[in-house]
Amino acid sequence: MNAIEITNLSKTYKGKKFSTVEALKNLNLTVGQGEIFGFLGPNGAGKSTTIKALVGLIAPTAGSATVMGVDISSHEARRHVGYLPENPAFYDYLTAEEYLAFVGKVFHLPESLLREQSERVLKLLELWEARKRPIRGYSKGMVQRVGLAQVLIHDPDVYILDEPMSGLDPVGRALVKDIMLELKARGKCVFFSTHITADVETVCDRVGIILKGELKSVEHVDKIMTEGVLGYNLRIRTRNQPELVERYVAKEDLEMVMQKLFTAGDEISLIEPSRKSLEDFFLDIVKGKIC
Repeated sequence: MNAIEITNLSKTYKGKKFSTVEALKNLNLTVGQGEIFGFLGPNGAGKSTTIKALVGLIAPTAGSATVMGVDISSHEARRHVGYLPENPAFYDYLTAEEYLAFVGKVFHLPESLLREQSERVLKLLELWEARKRPIRGYSKGMVQRVGLAQVLIHDPDVYILDEPMSGLDPVGRALVKDIMLELKARGKCVFFSTHITADVETVCDRVGIILKGELKSVEHVDKIMTEGVLGYNLRIRTRNQPELVERYVAKEDLEMVMQKLFTAGDEISLIEPSRKSLEDFFLDIVKGKIC
């Protein structure tokens, strides 16, 4: 069973002067258990609309979707999901500890398990020392981490995160990426939206690129990185020159150049691929160079 299955999902809004806005157009996608999937697109592409439909905040105009085999129209689907909105907001007079207790009770966690889980996630997200302070006194990054804590508290099967690293400093971003990888290792599904390609490169198995409500491409990240090799940077020490020399070689010329260097008795200390990044791939799609 796939963690998420989306079939011909569409969403149309009423615009000004009786016009319509197609926020989503026949979206088809499956995401497996134990997979980290990056949902990449510019602002207004349809990322948040897709996520809100998956978690039941809006009803799709057409199409269907399931989470862990349960239709998203059913409240039972939400039991399998940990959801982080793009701009989380809380009862800011509560402390982080009190808010997690509230969320845990919504999911009917036993008291002993709730205490255990609350301590675990607060320490994991480096909020333990601030747990008894009201959330209104937290920085933006700390508020974002409270949002991640409430996602983790009931240990769901599927994590749906809308821009989860927004507002985090480099240490916080690295922490969130580590958490995602740990969830994957436990067989959980992580589906997160972003417009930052570097976030996708470092943790994702696959990436889906959405543009103007249409899913333009779904690819394995390692395939994009491998097939995007343009050439190689070599570091060479020749017999006649003791200093290291750097040289760029086109992809198609590597074998020939290597043979010449070996024949001449030169030493190669580094072969480093020069490749198109995921950002290049993304921009090619946005600019229509890849259809």
